Amino acid sequence: MALAKDVLQNKEEQLNFLKSTITSIPDYPIKGILFRDITSLCENPQAFNLTCDLIAEAFKDEHIDKVVSGEARGFVFGAPVATKLGAGFVMIRKPHKLPREIISESYTLEYGTNELQMHKDSIKPGERVLCLDDLLATGGTAVAMCRLVQREGGIIVKAAFVIDLVDLGGCAKIKEECGVDCFSLLDFPGH
Repeated sequence: MALAKDVLQNKEEQLNFLKSTITSIPDYPIKGILFRDITSLCENPQAFNLTCDLIAEAFKDEHIDKVVSGEARGFVFGAPVATKLGAGFVMIRKPHKLPREIISESYTLEYGTNELQMHKDSIKPGERVLCLDDLLATGGTAVAMCRLVQREGGIIVKAAFVIDLVDLGGCAKIKEECGVDCFSLLDFPGH
């Protein structure tokens, strides 16, 4: 079976192919939301491989030391991209999941607050870090991830996402609050 990257030479064709593998589900999880389901992209071997290849390609010359991703869907993309870049992989988890000494960062949700944690020794000062997650919406989770890396002295090259819901302003929030630029493979309107 030919891989999509071998058949679709044009970058626009590749991105259109990837967009076609995202399932849009109206009124989920609540009425008025158009949910972009990335699991259908992951289920397609050509789309999943192409996604990881394109993200790794975008950062191949950035000398990335660590890829940092949040649970759980961020892990799906972070680990293979780290492997392709020859970088280490750092897991950002919800509370009480990491066994060594941790640092924590709280962030605000529409309905309250949540917290992310990272092993204190995961990032060394001066390491070049790519923060990678599956989807960017309002940016709260990504800001918390960036703050954890910055507190440990990591240099964030970019915050990268498979999908950016551009109308929700997450990229601007990350830039404003953390001074970090964003990269997204696929942009979708709305929420």
